[in-house]
Amino acid sequence: MKVHDLTPPSGSKKRAKRVARGIGGKGGKTAGRGMKGQRARNTVRVGFEGGQMPLHQRVPKLRGFKNPFRVEYQAVNLDAIEASGLDEVTPESLLGLGLVGKKSLVKVLARGEITRAVTVRVHACSAAAEAAITAAGGTVERLPLPFAVRPPASGNALMNR
Repeated sequence: MKVHDLTPPSGSKKRAKRVARGIGGKGGKTAGRGMKGQRARNTVRVGFEGGQMPLHQRVPKLRGFKNPFRVEYQAVNLDAIEASGLDEVTPESLLGLGLVGKKSLVKVLARGEITRAVTVRVHACSAAAEAAITAAGGTVERLPLPFAVRPPASGNALMNR
């Protein structure tokens, strides 16, 4: 098979309708453009609404995107755990010290160092923080998240339009 043997499948290339070729055929006289007016006499660009502010200019621009299902954690670093003097770190004990807010999901991050064995029960923990806690002789236990698949949507109906 050569390049000159290639043809499109039959029925895939439809010929354009030939209009304005006299009164004998189907597309004669006004050639499908109706009687009078701007569109019968010449072309009007796509999106033109006769001088009215066009739709693509009336609608406000969407700047960015905010994920309504984002899971936000409150970060607690190793140096804060070390300074707290707690042997068992839970969201409730951190709330009592004022390190996290009420109903917040807690994530331990690896800033600073920890020198003693601590039991940490939090919602999330970075890999480096978990390695540092276990190296110091402690344990890390992950608490279940308060939602099954994803958190409820935040914002309103107009947020990501």
